[in-house]
Amino acid sequence: MKQADNTFSFENAEDSSGFLLWQVTNLWQREIKKALAPYDLTHSQYVLLASTHWLTLHNREVTQVLLSTHTKIDPMTTSTVLRTLQTKGLLKRQEHATDTRAKIILLTETGKQVARLAVVAVEDFDRKFFELLGNNSAAFNKTLLNLLSYKG
Repeated sequence: MKQADNTFSFENAEDSSGFLLWQVTNLWQREIKKALAPYDLTHSQYVLLASTHWLTLHNREVTQVLLSTHTKIDPMTTSTVLRTLQTKGLLKRQEHATDTRAKIILLTETGKQVARLAVVAVEDFDRKFFELLGNNSAAFNKTLLNLLSYKG
């Protein structure tokens, strides 16, 4: 029996891109959480730790602002998570050579080891999860990049 209420513009829930994205994101995040559990890292901690390692390997001077921009994690959250990673002994901050307001973010040896192991675990999971895309992964990534350009 058809309802007279037309609140929703979709006949079927699975026709809603937003709802599907929400479901896939929740599934993916739940599985990432499992992959990171052995390293005692939250997903945000992992993203900032791995990004620090990535940017360092690409000869970038890593600052909190650069990490926030690179990861698209807001600056306050970035600061809080970096503080936690520092408390865990995975990174350290030192004075910037030219900008007195900025701190350079450096991984400790333990931080490098944890980052390397966690990256392998996450990339292994991602490979398994996204293999369902088959030969469409490049197009999927391009679509995600297009969505990231949304300005609101």
